[in-house]
Amino acid sequence: MAASELYTKFARVWIPDPEEVWKSAELLKDYKPGDKVLLLHLEEGKDLEYRLDPKTKELPHLRNPDILVGENDLTALSYLHEPAVLHNLRVRFIDSKLIYTYCGIVLVAINPYEQLPIYGEDIINAYSGQNMGDMDPHIFAVAEEAYKQMARDERNQSIIVSGESGAGKTVSAKYAMRYFATVSGSASEANVEEKVLASNPIMESIGNAKTTRNDNSSRFGKYIEIGFDKRYRIIGANMRTYLLEKSRVVFQAEEERNYHIFYQLCASAKLPEFKMLRLGNADDFNYTQQGGSPVIEGVDDAKEMAHTRQACTLLGISESHQMGIFRILAGILHLGNVGFTSRDADSCTIPPKHEPLCIFCDLMGVDYEEMCHWLCHRKLATATETYIKPISKLQATNARDALAKHIYAKLFNWIVDNVNQALHSAVKQHSFIGVLDIYGFETFEINSFEQFCINYANEKLQQQFNMHVFKLEQEEYMKEQIPWTLIDFYDNQPCINLIESKLGVLDLLDEECKMPKGTDDTWAQKLYNTHLNKCTLFEKPRLSNKAFIIQHFADKVEYQCEGFLEKNKDTVFEEQIKVLKSSKFKMLPELFQDDEKAISPTSATSSGRTPLTRIPAKPTKGRPGQMAKEHKKTVGHQFRNSLHLLMETLNATTPHYVRCIKPNDFKFPFTFDEKRAVQQLRACGVLETIRISAAGFPSRWTYQEFFSRYRVLMKQKDVLSDRKQTCKNVLEKLILDKDKYQFGKTKIFFRAGQVAYLEKLRADKLRAACIRIQKTIRGWLLRKKYLRMRKAAITVQRYVRGYQARCYAKFLRRTKAATIIQKYWRMFVVCRRYKIRRAATIVLQSYLRGFLARNRYRKILREHKAVIIQKRVRGWLARTHYKRSMHAIIYLQCCFRRMMAKRELKKLKIEARSVERYKKLHIGMENKIMQLQRKVDEQNKDYKCLVEKLTNLEGIYNSETEKLRSDLERLQLSEEEAKVATGRVLSLQEEIAKLRKDLEQTRSEKKCIEERADQYKQETEQLVSNLKEENTLLKQEKEALNHRIVEQAKEMTETMEKKLVEETKQLELDLNDERLRYQNLLNEFSRLEERYDDLKEEMTLMVHVPKPGHRRTDSTHSSNESEYTFSSEIAEMEDIPSRTEEPSEKKVPLDMSLFLKLQKRVTELEQEKQVMQDELDRKEEQVLRSKAKEEERPQIRGAELEYESLKRQELESENKKLKNELNELRKALSEKSAPEVTAPGAPAYRVLMEQLTSVSEELDVRKEEVLILRSQLVSQKEAIQPKNTMTDSTILLEDVQKMKDKGEIAQAYIGLKETNRSSALDYRELNEDGELWLVYEGLKQANRLLESQLQSQKRSHENEAEALRGEIQSLKEENNRQQQLLAQNLQLPPEARIEASLQHEITRLTNENLDLMEQLEKQDKTVRKLKKQLKVFAKKIGELEVGQMENISPGQIIDEPIRPVNIPRKEKDFQGMLEYKKEDEQKLVKNLILELKPRGVAVNLIPGLPAYILFMCVRHADYLNDDQKVRSLLTSTINSIKKVLKKRGDDFETVSFWLSNTCRFLHCLKQYSGEEGFMKHNTSRQNEHCLTNFDLAEYRQVLSDLAIQIYQQLVRVLENILQPMIVSGMLEHETIQGVSGVKPTGLRKRTSSIADEGTYTLDSILRQLNSFHSVMCQHGMDPELIKQVVKQMFYIVGAITLNNLLLRKDMCSWSKGMQIRYNVSQLEEWLRDKNLMNSGAKETLEPLIQAAQLLQVKKKTDDDAEAICSMCNALTTAQIVKVLNLYTPVNEFEERVSVSFIRTIQMRLRDRKDSPQLLMDAKHIFPVTFPFNPSSLALETIQIPASLGLGFISRV
Repeated sequence: MAASELYTKFARVWIPDPEEVWKSAELLKDYKPGDKVLLLHLEEGKDLEYRLDPKTKELPHLRNPDILVGENDLTALSYLHEPAVLHNLRVRFIDSKLIYTYCGIVLVAINPYEQLPIYGEDIINAYSGQNMGDMDPHIFAVAEEAYKQMARDERNQSIIVSGESGAGKTVSAKYAMRYFATVSGSASEANVEEKVLASNPIMESIGNAKTTRNDNSSRFGKYIEIGFDKRYRIIGANMRTYLLEKSRVVFQAEEERNYHIFYQLCASAKLPEFKMLRLGNADDFNYTQQGGSPVIEGVDDAKEMAHTRQACTLLGISESHQMGIFRILAGILHLGNVGFTSRDADSCTIPPKHEPLCIFCDLMGVDYEEMCHWLCHRKLATATETYIKPISKLQATNARDALAKHIYAKLFNWIVDNVNQALHSAVKQHSFIGVLDIYGFETFEINSFEQFCINYANEKLQQQFNMHVFKLEQEEYMKEQIPWTLIDFYDNQPCINLIESKLGVLDLLDEECKMPKGTDDTWAQKLYNTHLNKCTLFEKPRLSNKAFIIQHFADKVEYQCEGFLEKNKDTVFEEQIKVLKSSKFKMLPELFQDDEKAISPTSATSSGRTPLTRIPAKPTKGRPGQMAKEHKKTVGHQFRNSLHLLMETLNATTPHYVRCIKPNDFKFPFTFDEKRAVQQLRACGVLETIRISAAGFPSRWTYQEFFSRYRVLMKQKDVLSDRKQTCKNVLEKLILDKDKYQFGKTKIFFRAGQVAYLEKLRADKLRAACIRIQKTIRGWLLRKKYLRMRKAAITVQRYVRGYQARCYAKFLRRTKAATIIQKYWRMFVVCRRYKIRRAATIVLQSYLRGFLARNRYRKILREHKAVIIQKRVRGWLARTHYKRSMHAIIYLQCCFRRMMAKRELKKLKIEARSVERYKKLHIGMENKIMQLQRKVDEQNKDYKCLVEKLTNLEGIYNSETEKLRSDLERLQLSEEEAKVATGRVLSLQEEIAKLRKDLEQTRSEKKCIEERADQYKQETEQLVSNLKEENTLLKQEKEALNHRIVEQAKEMTETMEKKLVEETKQLELDLNDERLRYQNLLNEFSRLEERYDDLKEEMTLMVHVPKPGHRRTDSTHSSNESEYTFSSEIAEMEDIPSRTEEPSEKKVPLDMSLFLKLQKRVTELEQEKQVMQDELDRKEEQVLRSKAKEEERPQIRGAELEYESLKRQELESENKKLKNELNELRKALSEKSAPEVTAPGAPAYRVLMEQLTSVSEELDVRKEEVLILRSQLVSQKEAIQPKNTMTDSTILLEDVQKMKDKGEIAQAYIGLKETNRSSALDYRELNEDGELWLVYEGLKQANRLLESQLQSQKRSHENEAEALRGEIQSLKEENNRQQQLLAQNLQLPPEARIEASLQHEITRLTNENLDLMEQLEKQDKTVRKLKKQLKVFAKKIGELEVGQMENISPGQIIDEPIRPVNIPRKEKDFQGMLEYKKEDEQKLVKNLILELKPRGVAVNLIPGLPAYILFMCVRHADYLNDDQKVRSLLTSTINSIKKVLKKRGDDFETVSFWLSNTCRFLHCLKQYSGEEGFMKHNTSRQNEHCLTNFDLAEYRQVLSDLAIQIYQQLVRVLENILQPMIVSGMLEHETIQGVSGVKPTGLRKRTSSIADEGTYTLDSILRQLNSFHSVMCQHGMDPELIKQVVKQMFYIVGAITLNNLLLRKDMCSWSKGMQIRYNVSQLEEWLRDKNLMNSGAKETLEPLIQAAQLLQVKKKTDDDAEAICSMCNALTTAQIVKVLNLYTPVNEFEERVSVSFIRTIQMRLRDRKDSPQLLMDAKHIFPVTFPFNPSSLALETIQIPASLGLGFISRV
């Protein structure tokens, strides 16, 4: 089909746009050949006439269908061109938030400028092992592809990461290395992967800087080779660096910074160890303040410095070397501050004692005068003489900067060498993966030598990339046997020749550098003369003679010639270098050692790095020719050589390409600038890849995929059984031009645009079918609607007409009734109106008459009041006139009387002067005195009376005032005034008057108060009535509130119940978490144990040492000391090599897992110590209680003695009966049997001997009872004389302990018997033969021994208590020491503090752990020794008793063993026990465990038979009270099960079989343990079979842990079996055929979704589940355990399916959601068939079910968003948003999810608190429990089949 035929109406095209680069438009009419204008409709609504180019007549690019937009691979697009690529990247980046996209073999990575949660370990695990096309694009997918190709093809790989500064190259390379470190692990314990990752912060600090485009721009290129061994584990790494930007050390542009390390040093200048560097703020130094931007937002340079130092320590750079590095760096900063002063035009000086230079010399360890001299002078050497010439200030400044650059470059190389040494491995490298992080194509306003070298390197890399793409295309065509036609692709070899060929730019530059007077201008003229007008790629700027232009593959770049020669020479004065070499600082001369070595340009240094810079200094005398030749190498020459070496390395590896794109220049997150993106796409070669692909057959389909996709275009007759022939026939009909496609062996190849044409035909066919379906359905729906409407209309008419008739009749009736009502109503209205008017008239009259009467009354009242007023006024006037008259008269009288008094006064004065006057006056004086005396007495009496009256009045007043609340203070004041004024009676009277007035006032107040009280009483009564009313209301409210309270109580009860249920669930979750932690620890323990065994075997094979012999373990070793006896044995064997290896071990870095384990172990030991302390306190209390009981014991002795005597008599009588029965049996045998029968070999004799054996066993039991009774008797007797007994027992204990030989003990026993016989004659007569006496005497001594041992134990407990006290004291001292250490650490910086504290904690915990292990071993040995001694003593004493009794009573030799004959031995064959010999234990374990085949046992025998057999063997050992046999059997069983699972651990049947048997064995130990909780389900016969002598609770815990480990291994086995099936069966396979169509795919082919022979389907998963379930049922596994296994299986299925769904954009569609829901329903149906719906398995699939529902629900409105938020409660917010972002329509009828809808979902879910993790943990294992499941099987009925080969055991 011709391309022009696709330009029809409504076809969408791309047209150029100056702002958006490309703009979308739609054709308004069909294009016809010859048209010069296209009528277009733009998306913003405007119409446009687009004129075609008259010369080329090229039509605009066609736009891809919407269903192809957002594809993972750009090569999957139907139309491959620049606008399609740009639009696809923009849609993925902006709408879907996807930063990675494939473009053929290239991964395009767009920098989001935001932290994304897509780099966690869960994502790494999800991509590990996956094919590259099966998952969404990711840097991890590229890394996984490189790792797999390295392992599969055994060929070295390279990952080439390129892009602009700020595009994210360094981060991408870092993530790739992190992926390798995580997936592969390291081959040694040296944590090589951590070291590889730790090299990044070091290199970033010394090689990265802030630029205008990037805050962390790499200013050098690096190629890191990560080495792997034969097992493809990381063993080391090597780094090569390229073209460090040295000029940045001395110069930075505006808004840029120097290298990070300088600012980190300045930020850490206050640290104590940096005081000697004498640093300050970054603004204080010339080399760090030029850019004016010393701080990066969001970056703490001090913290980064700590990270850098930590990384140096991890890589083995010692503290001294680190300080040396910092000294040199600080010296460079101080050197930059050295200033020069001009003396004249040709010379300069440095000020004396110049501080920056002094600091530089001190730090560098060089002489100040010498350095000062050579900074201002230089040496010129001629053939005969040497001259020292001063230099100008400018030259001195340049020389200073050159020296600083040279020192930094040397330091950079030294650090790289040391990093490589730290990453170097002694193990031979098998293969490697190289990661190239190199600068991308650069073009600035001013481009210099650095940009020239960078662009030269990119030209070489682009050439290699083009050749590789071309080669892959050729291989694909050859593989499919398609005719290969040469594709014209851009070859940049001419540009490379222009740069590096003879007389090229670099060659001319090196030649000019050799010239004595060469300058940049002369070099530019040579370039013009050589290449201008001769090479099309070389141009000269119009307005400049000092620049040139080169046409690179990406763009034209103009280079300024200024500085090229100087930078190429990189000149440093030799005299300055010599001064530095003579430094006293040892590290500084090391930096310049390679100046003295000659290294070829193509060879690498010891670190594998190619040298880049050389100092053109004067050669030494020793090797003049060679050194001169060496120093002639320029920077350009070295860079060219290193670049050639890099290209050789890349050509020898398989390359993988990552192109990093910078979306905008402002670092805005998820902002896409189309112009910048297009520039970078053109520069990085992505569009060239597209062009090469589009030139051939870019679209490729397999025949099956093509048939599945375009089946709708075929007719039934076209479909053949051969899919290939069917596709050929259909294509010949659909596409007539055969050149548009080619048929390969497995694929069909299409030209560009043909798949779009096929998609158009398919969409048209589907659209026509949809229209026909819609037409038919709409017609059917409308017909049904019409019939319903017609029927409804008839029904409505009928009802309406009837309603109208009824309404008319009702109207007539109402009309007649209304007439009658009107008549009566009108009459009623008239009457009422008359009555109203009459009443109104009467009221008006009454009101009018009242008004007139009131007016008349008011008039009379006013007149009466006026008369009264006149009367009062006239009276007042008359009284006023009278008062004025009286006042005047009195005044006149006073004046007259005054005048008369004055006249009388004059007369009296004259008379007084005469003597006679005085005599007359004194005549009556005495009488007057007497009268006055009497008056005084009377006044005193009156005063007393008045005082009495006053007192009475005061009492009255006080009582009144108290009653009426008067003021008491005023009365007291008046009383005091009354007492003082004794002579002032009048004043007292006045006071009394006042008091009376007050009294009256108080009375009046009292009246007021009473009135108020009455009023208050009335108010109170009113208030009471109101309160009563309110009370009634309150009662009603109370009742209502009570009702509400009851309701609320119910609600609260319900809420509390809900909370209780929730808390119960939370507690269950916490319990499950604890179980999970414990089971994970067990899993880790088993893994470490297996790893130890593997290492041990490898070491054994390597050393060729024979296996060590069997190490015996003491039978008395307690299982509590170690959960597994075999683990303790392994630990003992492990100690031997570990002790020998300790001295040679180097200091390894801190292992946090070891630290946490040690810390946990210390916590456990502290808990054990606390338990021991509590036990000690408890024993001390018991001792005190026992002492108290001993004081009360004599009162109880009498009753006990009587009871013991009765018990003894019963035993004696029973003993006599047994003797009589034995004698009768002997007589009967001797009388009735012939001599032959009783001969030793006769059968009757054997029967008799068997009976005698049984009787002897019974005798032992009776002896034990007698021993107990006698011991009690002895204790009773000894209670009378405790002191003598204790001393005797102590002496006896010491004597017995000293006796080593059996004979000595026997003699001591005989002597003891003889000495005690005389004093105990009464006890001899206890029975006739004196047997009980001997037993009594022996037991008496044994009891003394035991008491002495108890005393020794008591002393040992006291010693333990003392030891514990000492330990407490030591802990206190340790605490004080820790506090001191903490105080010291607080003075250190945070990082050093953490490191010091961790190091100290590890040391302390390790020492404590070793001490505790030693103490534990000592205690174990002591316990075993004491138990052995106790058993030996008891055994020897028993033998001595038998021997003594034989000596004393010869008749007893026959009677004693025969006496205790017991008849109840008849049921011994049916006791449910199995007997075996000790030497047959290994044979039992071998036949029953190691060599047992589960298939035969599961089919032919009862389930759990091995467990029953083992338990019956344990029962017999328990019956024999053989501790050693029990422990040996249990330990061998556990070890053998472990060994079987290790050998056949990948076999599900084996693991399931032993999980079932281990659980059954555990249940048997519980069922027959004798504990009431486990015995309630037993029968009476089963209760008789319970264990009697041993408590195996500790071994139950060990078996439970073993069962947990087996369960986890079972889960891993079934996970390994199911994992390959899940993705294919649940996601990729079309269970419902035809629902989901196959979209076009790109170069990265995903796994086919069509069910071929090799693919898995859902039926495969169901068959495997059936197989698992049937095997577990055959093995008799507990139903609850089967439910847990099924739940775990379904969780694995759901988690893996959901994780793949979240990482695969092609799977997120509506049709795939339907497929998933159907598959889940099939799994649920399987659960129903197996009756496992209550197992919780369905709930584990809930996240997957909700994800499938999310793919199918509507996603448009706010209601849809609310429904999604409420529905998807099992999915996290990140998962919901991810599914919505990945949702991709398969057909054009579906719509994409809008960005606004996704934001709405995020806003609604922002308050939800869930995990930010995207993927589910597919490795998660639910904690397992083993509910007790007793067996109803009777042990005595179990038969042992002969097929097991257990003939050596017998039933008991």
